[in-house]
Amino acid sequence: MADDLGDEWWENQPAGAASSPEASDGEGRGDTEMMQQETAPVLALSKKTKQPKECFLVQPKETKENATKTRKRRKKKITDVLAKSEPKPGTPEDLQKLMKDYYSSNRSVIELEELNLPDSCFLKANDLTHSLSSYLKEICPKWVKLRKNHNEKKSVLMLIICSSALRALELIRSMTAFRGDSKVMKLFAKHIKVQEQVKLLEKRVVHLGVGTPGRIKELIKQGDLNLNPLKFLVFDWNWRDQKLRRMMDIPEIRKEVFELLEMGVLSLCKSESLKLGLF
Repeated sequence: MADDLGDEWWENQPAGAASSPEASDGEGRGDTEMMQQETAPVLALSKKTKQPKECFLVQPKETKENATKTRKRRKKKITDVLAKSEPKPGTPEDLQKLMKDYYSSNRSVIELEELNLPDSCFLKANDLTHSLSSYLKEICPKWVKLRKNHNEKKSVLMLIICSSALRALELIRSMTAFRGDSKVMKLFAKHIKVQEQVKLLEKRVVHLGVGTPGRIKELIKQGDLNLNPLKFLVFDWNWRDQKLRRMMDIPEIRKEVFELLEMGVLSLCKSESLKLGLF
């Protein structure tokens, strides 16, 4: 009975299904391995994609407006530093050092030594406590007697050198207490022709000249201003303009000052007939 049922079962099975359980197990394992091989690269790729990526922060590009603002801020900071720094009065050593620095590139060691001025030719420097009148009274207590004895035209007894015409006008106004009846002349180029200044120098006796080194140098070069009677040469050394620059901080002014010094001023200082002051 059992044998008949077994034969019946085998006959009813479809072709290929009569393989042994071991064979079917082998085929199943083969299929599983093939599937694993096919899916393995996919899993590997998926693992790679899941790896964290590096992040970079992109800074925004600086626009022209921002760059301009930054530059302006920097300039203000420099100005603030200069404004907050304590002012130091100028000294004769400052002038000597500037002269050496200016001429060091085109002068020999011997020529640089010849530029050294004796200490005796320097007047007491302003310690920043003086007005112009009080300073001039201190360095020249016998001014009234000097100006009375001065009667030579095309010359002055005292020269005050500054950086601009506007500053020259300020200095002339601030020296009223000192000058008294002295004749004062404006020696700068703004709104004044050199021919007009020449006529005034030829026409009358002048005691005080206040101006810029460029115009004073031009008058000396033309022979219209004689330096021999000059007794005092004062530099407006410590005053600062709106940009906090002193007169010797401005390259053009510094160049003209040194050219002026070489037009007879240095030789007069060495002969001790001329005194230098730093206001």
